[in-house]
Amino acid sequence: MIIQKQITQTLSEALEPAHLDVINESGMHNVPKGSETHFKVVAVSEQFGGKTLVNRHRMINELLADQLAGGVHALSLQTMTPDEWQTSGGTTFDSPLCRGGSKHNRNS
Repeated sequence: MIIQKQITQTLSEALEPAHLDVINESGMHNVPKGSETHFKVVAVSEQFGGKTLVNRHRMINELLADQLAGGVHALSLQTMTPDEWQTSGGTTFDSPLCRGGSKHNRNS
């Protein structure tokens, strides 16, 4: 859980989020047990106000550059302002299913 904690700490310090979930979804993929390679981040911050979705994601990617360069393979992001979070009722989306690497559906 080292990488998950690093991501949480980095985003907490930089974004001062109203809500933050950092979920290790590596178990949904064909990786060794205990891996920290696939994450879903739900971040709610005033700092996203006035920024496009692309710029919000770029902001997160820049903040997590070390983790992305050091073993994180996939990062699913949901970024909202507190008003957007409230309007959504605090709902989040499911991450996409793994499209590759499964030993059980190589021909799919």
